[in-house]
Amino acid sequence: MCHSSPMSVDVYRENIMSAAEAFFISKLKAQTPFEAGKTYIPASGKTLDFEDLKYLLHASLDLWLTAGPYTKKFENLLAAFIGGKIPALFVNSGSSANLLALSSFVKAGDEVITAASGFPTTVNPIIQNGGIPVFVDVDYRTLNVQPETIFHARTSKTRGVILSHSLGNCFRADKISNWCAENNLFLIEDVCDALGAKIGSRNVGSFGDFSTFSFYPAHHMTTGEGGAVIAKTKELRRKAECLRDWGRDCWCEPGRDNTCGKRFEWKLGDLPEGYDHKYIYSEIGYNLKATDLQAALGLGQLQKVPQFLKKRQENYDFLFDGICSSPILKENFSTIGVTPETTPSWFGFGLHCNSRIDRLKVIKSLEAGKIGTRLVFAGNLIKHPAYKNINYRISENLNNTDKIMNTTFWVGIHPSLGKAELSYILEKLEDASK
Repeated sequence: MCHSSPMSVDVYRENIMSAAEAFFISKLKAQTPFEAGKTYIPASGKTLDFEDLKYLLHASLDLWLTAGPYTKKFENLLAAFIGGKIPALFVNSGSSANLLALSSFVKAGDEVITAASGFPTTVNPIIQNGGIPVFVDVDYRTLNVQPETIFHARTSKTRGVILSHSLGNCFRADKISNWCAENNLFLIEDVCDALGAKIGSRNVGSFGDFSTFSFYPAHHMTTGEGGAVIAKTKELRRKAECLRDWGRDCWCEPGRDNTCGKRFEWKLGDLPEGYDHKYIYSEIGYNLKATDLQAALGLGQLQKVPQFLKKRQENYDFLFDGICSSPILKENFSTIGVTPETTPSWFGFGLHCNSRIDRLKVIKSLEAGKIGTRLVFAGNLIKHPAYKNINYRISENLNNTDKIMNTTFWVGIHPSLGKAELSYILEKLEDASK
């Protein structure tokens, strides 16, 4: 009896990819085309193609579920995209990235200058580490803190600064970074909403001692859940890595032992000499690692970031031109101003409601028309129940922060939106303005 020879692993893999591609194409064909007033237009969303699925499938077939080869490659390529040579540190969320960055610096009683207008996990790690947030106001037009406001907020207790590039528009991290260096303070850039934005010719995320990123599906690229930290020095990366990996002193990668060559020769703390280095802990840490499957998806997404950014800018320009060419919209709304000498990487299309129009009426009308809306995140953090009893300081006032809390919102410009959806958004904005 004749027996057919078994297929090679590579042939099995190719057959799986071919079947997956046929499935993906059939799924795309089954999608319902956009219908104004019936199809929901989300304010944010992921953009995935078959190449992303291929990366996920290859990683899953390898069955390397913890951090592995894809993670190492992703960390290197992300750092190169931002303009650094020290590999990024892949973590399970942007919030965890901020936690690691701030935990590397902040001790009880330290003051950290930040903005109350933003997302809570930019601020929460200050509190969780026993620090004191010092809230400064933002510029109403750009949604970002002006450098001079930061300079005026400093006291003898100031340890550093953490700010986000709000809605993809830049704060002047170059100027604040120079000031921080002169005053022996740290700077953490929260780049979660601004991947690809530039100050001059440099990417945001290249100015801070740490920069942090989120790859949640709402952002410029996605790994599902996931985030990253990029450190300015190898020492800072090592500190963040230690905190990410339970606080352990050992730096061996998953699946590898004895990188230091003296695994059973360490003498640290009050432990017996020769205690296994893999189980020695030098920090009070966490487990904030991500998986190789997430990193594989990140590799597929990272390659498409330039086209994602181009599409976001095109969508932004379409809405901007629509606002400017409509007398009723120009009368009722103003757009977010670009920070001078910067190139934004817009996360959403922000609008300030002028005094003659009620924001709540507008967003209710848009949502009723199946158009997703979002506020500028927390508005003013100290107005929220969670912050009622925390120890904080306000430098000068938060007048613009409160104004943004009451008048500002944004709609989507992510790459999956086309002119049909954007034209409908403009139409419904006009309807809501009447």
